[in-house]
Amino acid sequence: MEDPPRLVATDIDGTLLADDRTLSPRTASTLARLTAAGTPVVLVTGRPIRWLNLVYEQLAEPLPAICANGAVVYDPVADEVLRADPLAPELLAEVARRLRAEVPGVSFAVEIVDSRQMRHEAHYPLRWDADADAIRAVESPEELLAAPAVKLLARAGEQDPDVFVRVVAGALEGLAEATHSSYSGLIEISAAGVTKAAGLAWFAARLGIDERDVLAFGDMPNDVPMLTWAGRAVAVANAHPAVREIADEVTGANTADGVAAYLERVFELD
Repeated sequence: MEDPPRLVATDIDGTLLADDRTLSPRTASTLARLTAAGTPVVLVTGRPIRWLNLVYEQLAEPLPAICANGAVVYDPVADEVLRADPLAPELLAEVARRLRAEVPGVSFAVEIVDSRQMRHEAHYPLRWDADADAIRAVESPEELLAAPAVKLLARAGEQDPDVFVRVVAGALEGLAEATHSSYSGLIEISAAGVTKAAGLAWFAARLGIDERDVLAFGDMPNDVPMLTWAGRAVAVANAHPAVREIADEVTGANTADGVAAYLERVFELD
């Protein structure tokens, strides 16, 4: 890809944000200069829509986002979901059945209403989910699985996520996608074929941009499909080994403005 990329796609947590979830002034300025010069930037994240405000508050202007690992494409200016690809209730029920049979003590949560709301089983351990208006426990397993969900979340105590995701993916082979983006043993499940790559491919096609002209940044296994698809794949220095292995290049860490430094160089931003 000798010409400058025509679209920049970047993960958020662990890639664009520092470990304290802040966006540096340098990174915010670089993204603003890039978009002002005419190169679109899209955020591609496992986050739900309701968690984007933390990022938007630190940007000069909100950027379009592909949320829930590719299941939701969101226009923040219009506050509009452009595309959603949820797990249907009958599919959720089969996924839950298989995992309850395979994983002792598994507990679930679901992202519903295009990821604006979350429902969880009473014994599902909430970590950083603290929005009482959007998040609540359900009364029964049937209620949890009653509505289409853009993401199903599974936990089973403390687990090695790389091992746990293989167990879950094996149980769901051909039925749904399983990935992870943290080190706490949380597994994220989407409908079959729904990945960051699929969401980004739809977004790029909408702009008339070929994958060869897409530059993508990431740090965790849920970024691998996107990085494999994009014409140029860049891992931050703090990335998971699976990401570093498939990346074309490695830039500085998320705590050292690695994305901004790479963009400044490629687009010759002074």
